[in-house]
Amino acid sequence: MMTSLLDRTDVFVVGGGPAGLAAAIAARGLGFEVTLADAAQPPIDKTCGEGLMPDALVALKRLGTNIPIGAAVPFQGIRFNDGFSSVQARFPRDYGLGIRRTTLHEIMVSKATELGVNMLWGAHVSSLTPGSVIVNQREIRCRWLVGADGQNSRVRRWSGLEAVRSKVSGRFGYRRHYRIVPWSEFVEVDWTEHGQLYITPTGPEELCVAFLTRDPRIRLDGALDAFPEIGSRLRGAALITRDQGAVSAMRSLRHVYRGSIALIGEASGSVDAITGEGLSMAFQQAHALAQALLKQDLREYEAAHRRISRLPCVMAKLMLLMDRNPWLRARALRAFQANPRLFERMLAIHTGAASPLDLDLRTALSFGWNLVTA
Repeated sequence: MMTSLLDRTDVFVVGGGPAGLAAAIAARGLGFEVTLADAAQPPIDKTCGEGLMPDALVALKRLGTNIPIGAAVPFQGIRFNDGFSSVQARFPRDYGLGIRRTTLHEIMVSKATELGVNMLWGAHVSSLTPGSVIVNQREIRCRWLVGADGQNSRVRRWSGLEAVRSKVSGRFGYRRHYRIVPWSEFVEVDWTEHGQLYITPTGPEELCVAFLTRDPRIRLDGALDAFPEIGSRLRGAALITRDQGAVSAMRSLRHVYRGSIALIGEASGSVDAITGEGLSMAFQQAHALAQALLKQDLREYEAAHRRISRLPCVMAKLMLLMDRNPWLRARALRAFQANPRLFERMLAIHTGAASPLDLDLRTALSFGWNLVTA
């Protein structure tokens, strides 16, 4: 499926995943003529925990895109469990949505089509030239070029933006779906010595089960063995999809633009999927990028990109520290269990409903004491 191959456009987006579509939708919403290209055909799937946190939904709505009723399942908060301690917290306002990655992609493609984005599916982008891009061996001139082509971005390499500020070795993620009525209104995150097991409702009778690990030898079945209760719940459920895998990495770039070229989404750096904030960051970046294009100043986008990334990076580092250190993880979960109010505040900060400054000294000291005495 391909629409017309034009000779010229204001904004050319390389990559048609959620980040690229968000960039195209945001730019088109401000009046730019936008063309998007991807080698795949929609809907594009990817290994993902498939939970949209409340801040992701706010950012998506800001782009003028809403999730239709019935396309997703709401969840009310997050539950952490390690087999010994369990703590949960509700979102302070709104809710999250569990949604199939392919369904989200279809919704965003529909919105881009409605706005008049020219989309080239099954198109091969082979190189960049000053002020243009080569697509299917044809040159298309553009004022701005956006690289939204993922972790292994060719646009990033072609434009000389590979230099990193920091990088953490990637982990491995796996995902499958079961036909079963969800048993919880929370996204469950079960911690094991090998990684995290995520259980997200994605339909009235459907669950997404995902696993993140440092060990490439461990798969979902091995993770389920560590939680007999969950394994027994899923044992009689029909398997809807086969295991799908991907690498989750943390990478911070020195710069996310050069000249008239800007990067967005995982092409522009990423946080470990443990945070669940990847899509929220991409949607926020898309809005910031469109505003910077309107002002013809990509320095503003780079500054906004750093602000958007700052808190998710901090949260990812803290959670990865818990992943690497079983002793610290056990004590932290017991401390959260002893002080659930703190877990609620941390979740509020994580989803943008509160500022880190709202974490008062008394609460922090109380948590520190519980951590020491847990």
